[in-house]
Amino acid sequence: MRVLMISGGAGILDAASAAGQRMIAYGSAFGELDILLLLNKKQTYTNAYPPHVRVYPLFGKLSRFWKGYALGKKLMRAHSYDVITAQDTERGLVAWMLSRDFQVPWQMQIHADIFSPYFAAHSLFDRLRVRAAKFLLPRAHGIRVVSQRIKRSILALGIKGLTAPIAVLPIFLDVEKIRNAPMRTDLHKKYPGRFIILMPTRLTKEKNIRMAIAAMELLARRAPSASARPLLLVVGKGPERAALERQVARANLAAHAVFEDWTDDMPSYYKTADVYLLTSVYEGGARAPLEALAAGLPAVMTDVAPAHEEVQDGVNGIVVPVGDAVMLAQKLYELMADPARLAQLKKGAALSLQSPISLRAYLAQYKKLLTDLL
Repeated sequence: MRVLMISGGAGILDAASAAGQRMIAYGSAFGELDILLLLNKKQTYTNAYPPHVRVYPLFGKLSRFWKGYALGKKLMRAHSYDVITAQDTERGLVAWMLSRDFQVPWQMQIHADIFSPYFAAHSLFDRLRVRAAKFLLPRAHGIRVVSQRIKRSILALGIKGLTAPIAVLPIFLDVEKIRNAPMRTDLHKKYPGRFIILMPTRLTKEKNIRMAIAAMELLARRAPSASARPLLLVVGKGPERAALERQVARANLAAHAVFEDWTDDMPSYYKTADVYLLTSVYEGGARAPLEALAAGLPAVMTDVAPAHEEVQDGVNGIVVPVGDAVMLAQKLYELMADPARLAQLKKGAALSLQSPISLRAYLAQYKKLLTDLL
């Protein structure tokens, strides 16, 4: 089977990354995989993929979609594709046009809960995405979502003409790899005497890191002792970093909030932090909460899909309302002040994800979703 994938995952540029390794595994399962990689900004790409996986990076703010459509037509004429799969609405529009032009079935993938009220409220562009999704869903031959919650939100809309099956298949997570990873960094040695709130994330507006900083301002005032001072450790890059650092400075939180660049040693960070934190207003794949659970780290997070289906409030983590910094600060304070409760949540986290799906089984499920379109 030959598959044309239309993606926006920058990690695919690096064949050695987790995303790159998934593409290689997909290509092996399908037979042949061509990837139109549509990215906002130009980035370095060194083709280190095996012959059965071909990546075509295209860059530009809006032009990348027209470039993708033009190159897609050339590829469709040159090769006999069995199916097209595309992630989210902008790339879904390209897939739909190619499917229409060449009569090849296509699958629409939705990785974010785009019909959440918080998504449309985020920006005009996101409201346009919602309208595009409502147009595309009835025209897709198959729909893949990454959580039951997203499926329910689609069905609740009652979209006229929607007949394609909606399959739930989360993004693959290699649980055993995280659990077995060697511990190279101990955060409690790196930041001694701190209650470490770990936040690995892209520094973008929808992640609402401002809420985390606002909660830290409240929490810092209530820290139970100088020997257990709270520390927000934000790990990642993104366009919001300068604004977030200014927020920290205005709140006099330099001693309570630290920014680090991304690291390939995240399993160590998960294993040696006190809690994991996510404050997004909406989410896509949300792998990080599951990675935290796999490492035995309880998750404190806003009520967003899809990770909320694994994070159980009071069992292996804490769930708070979206945007409620006061509630978040209160819950974090309670965990700091009650080591027994924190230990109970850590035990619950360690017992999570006890029957992880194997890569082989996952690939078989993914391939079946595509072959069912033929």
